Amino acid sequence: MPVPARLPSWVWVTGLTVGAVAAVAALAVQADRGPHPAPTAAASPTPRPSVSAPASPKPTPTVVPDGSGVGRRIVYSVAQHRVWLVDASDAARRTFAVWPGTIAPDAGSYTVSLRNPGVITGSDGVKIEHILYFGKKAGVNLAFSNAVDGSSPPPAPAGTGTGGIRLRTADGTALWAFGTTGTKVAVVD
Repeated sequence: MPVPARLPSWVWVTGLTVGAVAAVAALAVQADRGPHPAPTAAASPTPRPSVSAPASPKPTPTVVPDGSGVGRRIVYSVAQHRVWLVDASDAARRTFAVWPGTIAPDAGSYTVSLRNPGVITGSDGVKIEHILYFGKKAGVNLAFSNAVDGSSPPPAPAGTGTGGIRLRTADGTALWAFGTTGTKVAVVD
């Protein structure tokens, strides 16, 4: 009886690698079809539990809100729970939905005053990164950040004031690259 030829190890490694890549691709497709977090209800100075947005997606507004100024800036709409990254020619380069904290900034003009790239624990107990501080209200810092694990913030306990405006991870990375110290932040209703 002839002895079967033995396959070289590189054939096994290649086969396993191809199988792993196919499995990851299949899982990524399934994850993309699953539920995605939705922005919470409007924030106000009075803390209240978060409420999810309707399941049907709205068209992404690309038009920068009126009254947000001119030039390169970050625009945050409290009512729309949305941020725009606007270049020097007043064109929106990116826009995305956010989860507001329980303390909403007043409409007006701010600047990014401090950047913290490191991982810290937010007031909601979640590890956050890419923190851009731009103001303070009622003794609470107002800042953009994203959760390290990409999660949305849990509802704040009654009586807790949170000023963090949470972003998805990719949006947090984009905002971090755009929002250098001194960048204008326009807050509109």
